[in-house]
Amino acid sequence: MNKLVQSITEPNFFEEGQNEELFVGRPFAIDYSKAKLLISDFWKHKVKGLPQGSFLLAFYDNPHDEEINEALLLRVLNPSALPTDNSVISSMIEYYKDNLKTSGKKSDLDDFTKYEFSFSGLECRILGTFYKDGEAFEFGADVENFYSAHNYKVFKACGKILEMIVNQRDKELVAGGENEFAIGKVRYSSSKRFISSDTSINSVQVFINPGDMLGKRTALFGMTRTGKSNTVKKAIEATVQISAKAKYKDIFRVTAQDNFLEPIDKETGSPKFPVGQIIFDINGEYANANLQDKGTAIFDLYSDQTVRYSILDKSKDGFRIMKVNFYNDVLTGFEYILTALAEETGDYVTGFTVANLEAPSESDRSAFTRYQRKLSVYLCCLYRAGFREPANFKVKFSGCKELNQLVSSLSSATPAPDARAGISLDDAITWWKTIWENRDDPFFASYKMQNGKDWIDEELEAMLVFLTQTKATGHKVSGYTKLKKVIDLHTNATESSFQVDIVKLLREGKIVIIDLSQGDPKIQNILSERICKEIFSDSMGRFIKAAPNNFIQFYFEEAHNLFPKKDDKDLSQIYNRIAKEGAKLNLGMIYATQEVSSISSNILKNTQNWFIAHLNNEDETRELKKYYDFEDFTESLVRFSAKSDKGFVRMKTYSNPFVVPVQIDQFLASKN
Repeated sequence: MNKLVQSITEPNFFEEGQNEELFVGRPFAIDYSKAKLLISDFWKHKVKGLPQGSFLLAFYDNPHDEEINEALLLRVLNPSALPTDNSVISSMIEYYKDNLKTSGKKSDLDDFTKYEFSFSGLECRILGTFYKDGEAFEFGADVENFYSAHNYKVFKACGKILEMIVNQRDKELVAGGENEFAIGKVRYSSSKRFISSDTSINSVQVFINPGDMLGKRTALFGMTRTGKSNTVKKAIEATVQISAKAKYKDIFRVTAQDNFLEPIDKETGSPKFPVGQIIFDINGEYANANLQDKGTAIFDLYSDQTVRYSILDKSKDGFRIMKVNFYNDVLTGFEYILTALAEETGDYVTGFTVANLEAPSESDRSAFTRYQRKLSVYLCCLYRAGFREPANFKVKFSGCKELNQLVSSLSSATPAPDARAGISLDDAITWWKTIWENRDDPFFASYKMQNGKDWIDEELEAMLVFLTQTKATGHKVSGYTKLKKVIDLHTNATESSFQVDIVKLLREGKIVIIDLSQGDPKIQNILSERICKEIFSDSMGRFIKAAPNNFIQFYFEEAHNLFPKKDDKDLSQIYNRIAKEGAKLNLGMIYATQEVSSISSNILKNTQNWFIAHLNNEDETRELKKYYDFEDFTESLVRFSAKSDKGFVRMKTYSNPFVVPVQIDQFLASKN
């Protein structure tokens, strides 16, 4: 028998599901995707209403064929026309006319007419079929066969039967079991006149399996103040709880023989290693205490396993600094500089910004030699701009005997130091300034004649202009002083980059919060991208080496500020790569934003879990219609009560075959 049924409900589905007190009507038309029901006001009132989106069960009910045990799962959509509607409407209009004060007469409805007026039609989506296959109880997300409409009776799903339906799984998972997490309760509508007193509906818990989110893509869409952050906190809480059950506690010291390609332990359903979680906090609501938290700040609740990073120096508040050592982490530092110079004009600035500081392979000797020269001049520019160098810092590059002699003859360095062994930045500046000031020396013309290219190539020239503040024409420029704009982002104190430290923390199963609430938005984007690339690269490296990857969950608040736009076709961007390739690397992505239409379609197409709150326009709902069965909810998603609808979402998880309307539980200050 299906584990779900055994775990979450003891009642017999085909007996208790057909509770006559919950009878709502009979179908008069049915096909593979929809059913149309005949319902009455009496039946609707008796079952406390049939809100849009509610679940019904159409049981096969033919006394001449008792061997068929199956029920169609229906979702209420909209009213449906009945063949008799025209005559009923005509009679109703005549009745209204007869009762007008101006008509001079009054009539009362007879019992038969009242009875006729009480009937209406209801259109329902068929979500799938519950059936018995021998002794096994199964659910199929379609209709294999259907019989004539008169063979079915329809009942409202309540209590344990409803709990079983909303926690239906595509595979053998135990809903409500040891590793399941209660995320909220069933809720069908914004209005709650019936449901407030109906415990058979409002107390039905909805569970999620953390395995649905680990290594998967999860979207949270909704306008501001609709409960997205609360849902994120619930996801973090669930992940902390399941992470604590990891079989192995240290991914760096694995000695047991195990199949680490399977990240989930089949016996326990728990991850094999602690789960790392990293939150990119655009608004600072996770990294800093605020009035909205009411004692539920993540960094306070899980202080023993949370590390916070900030661009600003907030060490007194417990933050680690996210500054970069521009000398050690050349590429990140150079990206900061490029951002700062983005609005600058001038050909010499353009020449500097288009330089490539990514190291080529050392096997390409010529390219690597030129790279070392260019890099050494760039580092000299930093030094002259006031970026403090690390202790005992040296630069290495290959000059040549003729130029060393030239420098020795024209400077105080006698003889000129051998840069191949490493020289100080002061000596390097002297060396390069002498070279640039004597760029008309016969050596350079002779070199070009022999090699067919300049010794001082275009990129090296651009760097030398910045260092010496002198163009080839002799015109003076600001040069390296322009780099002072980002000097506050530099530190000489760190031995390793913060990205490397963050990866280590995540491998240990820590929660890392990146406070991006202050600073230039362009710098925020660079930081986020660099961190994501470091994690992705480390995960890919471990994957190639057949080393285990623990699950790492990315949380992106206000994701539209970081993710590529909808029409961006560059699939090489890191967020697209995490979405498309992250599953094999055990990288999960949870992103929240106000707009479905703002997210790249490549990310949306790879998203398995969806939590949709209030959306305020048809552009967003039109985009949402493309995915799963959200088309059934697009109208109701636009309606919203700020007073009572916070946390009211339509949820589709990886292991659940259809959308479930849920009121998400409030995240409370408890570590459980």
